[in-house]
Amino acid sequence: MSKVTVIGAGNVGATCANVLAHKDLVKEVVLLDIMGDVARGKALDTWQQAPIDNYSTFLRGTDDYKDTADSDIVVITAGVPRKPGMTRDDLISTNAKIVSSVTKSIMAHSKNPIIIVVSNPLDVMTYAAYKSSGLDASRVFGMAGILDTARYRGFLAEALQVSPKDIQAMLLGGHGDTMVPLPRYTTVAGIPVTELIDSATLDAIVERTKNGGGELVKLMGTSAWYAPGAAAAQMVEAILRDENRIFPCCALINGQYGLNNLFLGVPVKLGQSGISQILELKLNAEEMELMNTSAGHVRAVMDVYDGMNIA
Repeated sequence: MSKVTVIGAGNVGATCANVLAHKDLVKEVVLLDIMGDVARGKALDTWQQAPIDNYSTFLRGTDDYKDTADSDIVVITAGVPRKPGMTRDDLISTNAKIVSSVTKSIMAHSKNPIIIVVSNPLDVMTYAAYKSSGLDASRVFGMAGILDTARYRGFLAEALQVSPKDIQAMLLGGHGDTMVPLPRYTTVAGIPVTELIDSATLDAIVERTKNGGGELVKLMGTSAWYAPGAAAAQMVEAILRDENRIFPCCALINGQYGLNNLFLGVPVKLGQSGISQILELKLNAEEMELMNTSAGHVRAVMDVYDGMNIA
């Protein structure tokens, strides 16, 4: 029986745990937070939802890492959220220390878990978890591309007045303003999106996608949670069901796209062992230039993390 733990009972973590409960994939999900009563309260609320929404997964709220023992999958959402005017990179100092500490606490009680990172700045926090865990890179990766493509697909569905179910899309690069959406790899029921929408409208949607997180922060005064929580839960589902889904995830690349030793958004095959394959798309010159720009930005923030010398 698989065991799933979600670290952080804030909006994203609680949503992820709630969505996982609704999927009815495991007997129990552990929801851990330093504010133990908040974790216990949200877990209890979700359990009381079970008779209404017809699922059997029990949520256990806790502030004790002993309750996470022998976890197969751990989702890390812990950290402070973005505030208006704050970039993801502004979060690095505080959240790097949190993610590193959380990862070490996880590893003290679980031997070989798969770790999914959601905390921002996403690419560098995934790097922090990888460094702190000692796990193979196939077992430590970040949730970003699924959320970013969901935003992109949602905007396209609204503009085209079609169901988002019929839109497939891919994007690469860092999670943030330098992400690389790929209209050439975007289809609507198999039809290239470029045949269905004019270039000016498509360019505007691409720009809105790049700033999708910031748009929500301005509206709500804090980061999004419904879509990010659901995206992380979808990754857990792909692993537990060994689906070998092709998802854009933040993964360690070495050689792909001409880049090395860098955590960046790329298409991967995701199943029970974590990432079994990184797919290398054939980018044109313009797309590769955007990819290199995004990689440079992420590497600069990774260098900042390395300079912090977090033990």
